[in-house]
Amino acid sequence: MRPIYLVNNFGQFNHLIKRMLRDLEIDAEMIKNDTPPETVAEECRGIILGGGPDISRANFAMEYVDLGLPVLGICLGHHIIASRRGGTVTKGAMGGFGGVEVEILDHCNILEGFPDKISVWASHADEVRKMPEGFTLLAKSDICGVEAMAKPDEHLYGLQWHPEVSHTENGHIVFENFDRITKELL
Repeated sequence: MRPIYLVNNFGQFNHLIKRMLRDLEIDAEMIKNDTPPETVAEECRGIILGGGPDISRANFAMEYVDLGLPVLGICLGHHIIASRRGGTVTKGAMGGFGGVEVEILDHCNILEGFPDKISVWASHADEVRKMPEGFTLLAKSDICGVEAMAKPDEHLYGLQWHPEVSHTENGHIVFENFDRITKELL
């Protein structure tokens, strides 16, 4: 079975995503975001777009959204999905990292198994202000209107928060759900 590719967008937590995937026994490889899209399309079963400091350093990550593979975007990865599909990303009102209480509005397959409210760790320096057309709002908070979104028919999922850090309640569930989604499509 092909692995999931974790795209390194120069974020400080990408190694934590990789470690969590390893601990969950999910076959994953970290790749640079300048890996040619054709290579990515041929060699993996799903893509996790990791966080990073700035969308200007995303290289080919935007193109990975259009490969027809399941994509999970985390923080900057969430912004990449939104930007690629016509949404709007702006500076957040709160900025910086911190704890946030998130209300889950739709337990779409990526958030299956979570309660209606969870405590997460997130950066709100930048946020999705307007979702792309055809996307569903999955979660919101008092400080961010689009904490999570999805386009389930294309298996595109974006989270503002970091499920890979210990401060996020049961973050492993997101990765287990994404792994299941990619396997169901094989």
